[in-house]
Amino acid sequence: MLCLDFNGFEGRIPSSIGNLSQDLKVLLLTENKLTGEIPLEIGKLSSLTALSLQSNMLTGHIPDTVGDLQNLSLLSIADNKLSGEIPQSIGKLDQLTILYLRENELVGRIPASLAGCKNLLELNLSSNRLNGNIPRELFSVHTLSIGLDLSHNQLTGNLPLEIGKLINLNLLSISNNQLSGEIPSTLGDCILLQTLHLEANLLKGGIPKSLVNLRGIVEMDLSQNYLSGEIPEFLGSFSSLNILNLSFNDLSGKLPNGGVFENSSAVFVEGNRKLCASSPVFRLPLCAESESPSKRKKIRSILVICIPVAAIALITFACVMVLLKKRYSAAQPTNESLKQLKSFSYHDLSKATDSFSSENMIGSGRFGFVYRGCIKSDACTIIAVKVFRLDQFGAPNNFAAECEALRNIRHRNLIRVISLCSTFDPAGSEFKALVLEYMANGNLETWLHPKPDKRIPKRPLTLASTISIAVDIAAALEYLHNRSSPPLVHCDLKPSNVLLDDEMVAHVSDFGLAKFLYSDSSMMSSTSDSIAGPRGSVGYIAPEYALGCKISFEGDIYSYGIILLEMITGKYPTDEVFKDGMNLHKMVGSALPHRIGEILEPSLTKEHLGEHTSHELVQMQRPFMQLALLGLRCSVTSPKDRPKIEDVYKEIIAIQNMFSALHN
Repeated sequence: MLCLDFNGFEGRIPSSIGNLSQDLKVLLLTENKLTGEIPLEIGKLSSLTALSLQSNMLTGHIPDTVGDLQNLSLLSIADNKLSGEIPQSIGKLDQLTILYLRENELVGRIPASLAGCKNLLELNLSSNRLNGNIPRELFSVHTLSIGLDLSHNQLTGNLPLEIGKLINLNLLSISNNQLSGEIPSTLGDCILLQTLHLEANLLKGGIPKSLVNLRGIVEMDLSQNYLSGEIPEFLGSFSSLNILNLSFNDLSGKLPNGGVFENSSAVFVEGNRKLCASSPVFRLPLCAESESPSKRKKIRSILVICIPVAAIALITFACVMVLLKKRYSAAQPTNESLKQLKSFSYHDLSKATDSFSSENMIGSGRFGFVYRGCIKSDACTIIAVKVFRLDQFGAPNNFAAECEALRNIRHRNLIRVISLCSTFDPAGSEFKALVLEYMANGNLETWLHPKPDKRIPKRPLTLASTISIAVDIAAALEYLHNRSSPPLVHCDLKPSNVLLDDEMVAHVSDFGLAKFLYSDSSMMSSTSDSIAGPRGSVGYIAPEYALGCKISFEGDIYSYGIILLEMITGKYPTDEVFKDGMNLHKMVGSALPHRIGEILEPSLTKEHLGEHTSHELVQMQRPFMQLALLGLRCSVTSPKDRPKIEDVYKEIIAIQNMFSALHN
């Protein structure tokens, strides 16, 4: 055994690793800072039964020579930056029981050859960029029992009927993909299933009656799909079911009674407008047939007593929390939970940015400047350093707010904080900065409105990349609104705050105005008024904010809609052409449907609407039309008429699928 895990080793894995003893059984390099590619010579260690390279910074492709490790039982290369496709050769590892490839940047299809790993107990390919259908051959691995996790990819097609062959499976997660069709009835054959996650897909139809066989199910999440019909009564008879999430579907009828439905904190059914309940605790309309006059009178009497008492208790609790938070914030202006990050001194950041030279400045805003930096160790690690202008009103609060937001969130489409620096410069002035991951392709604004004097010339965005960026932004908002705990409103969404990495993946940034919402959108954090004036930027700020309305998710939806319209028209919302009451929203609305070609960005129309027949032209205009309609719905004046982010995300995914179908 050679166990070098949980150290601070840096640099590349040397090719000489292949010269280690042929009797070596276990090689562990987990949780280091290793970079570069996995050497081909790793395949020479033919006696290995366990190989873990997890949680490093490895790049490049997984070498085909991994398939030469015929005795491997455990292979973990999770949580790196590996790209390319999963090699077919892994299917030769017939002794493999555990395979972890999660949290990388792997692309392409899941290889059918994985069926050759006939002794697999657990397979985790989650949080990559895998696409295409789930291969049916995968479900022939009957030994899968601990878990099968394919979540957070870009998988399409139906969930194969062969899923029922995995009768020993305990966990199945295929959430956050683009699966369509119905939930197969054969899923009920997985009788040992304890955890089922199918949320955030495009599934339709009813909840299969065959799921009555899942008597040991503990957690079931089918939310954010297009499921319809009634909720099966048998779910109320599952004694082991602790969490049931059916929210944001199209389910109808009466909510069952008994079992998990007796616990309103364990059942989530919001977003199903056709559902009703026999009790008001689920915040659903009461079913008419269950309400006798005497019962309604009794409920009203209870509510008359309970509501004022509850309101007083909530107000008292909120006041206490506000006082405590203010006292805590005064004592600790920067968040303690960020201390585990690598610390940088003023000298470190000054050296990395060449004394914060103007040549290294890559962005600026109201509260600070952003510099490109190079941290030198064995190699140059490129970073972005956001230095706050503390002489600007609201800048210290902006720094604290951004620290708080970035501490609580993590998503592939959000900017990642590496560290922070809160100190004093050599002149004795207070200095605050954030160290962020560097985005090689700048921000979206420079792509939509390129300037010839910039150092990096920008080619026009294609329609495919435009749609992909729109999907990334929607995914980030969906996470902030629905999956962050507590939910977060960005409050300053605009193209200059959407950064693009070297693969043109969008990352939402700048959380200085972001605010957490507690309980519901009417209960904001105590810092919601920490910065004077409307929250947002001119042109993108929701109109209700200018009227003093409270911060809400709908404000972010409005900004998203304006960005969509800006991307397809190439026009700033503050463009000088908008006069006499005309604006971007009205311009696009007046051009639909017959004059859409007149308002589209010329570089997009040249690529996709150039030389086509009249029939093809109509077909090619469909993605533009759908993007325009979605942007218009998101940017209507009335907040209550804007769609929810989960519906926006589903629609932009559908537009992406439609565009792909037109080009295949």
